Amino acid sequence: MFHPRRVYFEPRALDYPLGQKLLEFFRSSNTPVHFTPSHNRVTGIPGKGPQKAYYEGKHTLVVGVRKTSKFQTCRPSAHYQLPLVTGCPGLCEYCYLTTNLGKKPYIRIYVNIEEILEWTRQHIAAREPEETVFEGAATSDPVPVEPYTGSLARTIEFFSTQSHGRFRFVTKFDDLDSVLSARHHGKTEIRFSINAAPIIERFEHGTPSLEKRLLAAKRVREAGYPLGFLVAPIMVFDNWKHEYSRMFAEVQRVLGDTGPLSFEFITHRFTQRAKSQILSVFPRTSLDMDENKRRFKYGQFGYGKYVYPPETMAELKEFFTAQANRVSDQSTVLYSV
Repeated sequence: MFHPRRVYFEPRALDYPLGQKLLEFFRSSNTPVHFTPSHNRVTGIPGKGPQKAYYEGKHTLVVGVRKTSKFQTCRPSAHYQLPLVTGCPGLCEYCYLTTNLGKKPYIRIYVNIEEILEWTRQHIAAREPEETVFEGAATSDPVPVEPYTGSLARTIEFFSTQSHGRFRFVTKFDDLDSVLSARHHGKTEIRFSINAAPIIERFEHGTPSLEKRLLAAKRVREAGYPLGFLVAPIMVFDNWKHEYSRMFAEVQRVLGDTGPLSFEFITHRFTQRAKSQILSVFPRTSLDMDENKRRFKYGQFGYGKYVYPPETMAELKEFFTAQANRVSDQSTVLYSV
């Protein structure tokens, strides 16, 4: 569970029951409480220099009201992002949110969950009779703040009643108690972001081990949820085939008779801006960001990024697809990029 060092409230958040509840909770727990005119622009978070600013931002929670009723698209994971939370308390060195959320990447939660779900209903209705899929973790990991908000559980139960809507989210965290008891009717898919053990240990600071994630995945499966794994970012390093083979073997060992599983594979990529920001926060990082080993490619949002060359991408796709099929004869690879 995420324990913030400080919490900021938008005044409008107190117009909602969840906002009032959170204010009472954090005051009673002696967590410093402040107010901010807007959750989009928070001043007063301590931290001079890139490293201190980053760490203090990661320990700051902002409670606000989501105002935008139009959801952004979310290819290839889903049709739309579903904005329950923004940000993540994890300290992963490679994370693209390091560049997207500013120098102090605080975590934002939104208290107007019923309004957000009504907007979700409208997006579903606009595409009927087609099914509409929503991604709940496009710019966040919503699980660490779920004990405070209950928003994931509420959203899962909302989708259990939607004949043309489906929900999915991905997490690195294992505190899923409220989610496991929610009524889901198979309309929510829970995925776990996993990686080879050396990658987790070296780059994914402040997150549970592979073993803990897989044990949580087993509990999710036992609760009847559709289950999947996002393997990202896939990195090429010394002995990478051996280490990733061990990762897949662990999935099979923990889950046993695995049943249906979805897999998504995303290779490591970076932008020039991301590299600069990462090096300012993690100056001793061992992330391989050598542009000379990569191919420059324009992404869907108009900016360029450095990806592995075509022959490496082809080798990775072949290897990971084969490994997924070995884990379960009911594995489905949704995409590999």
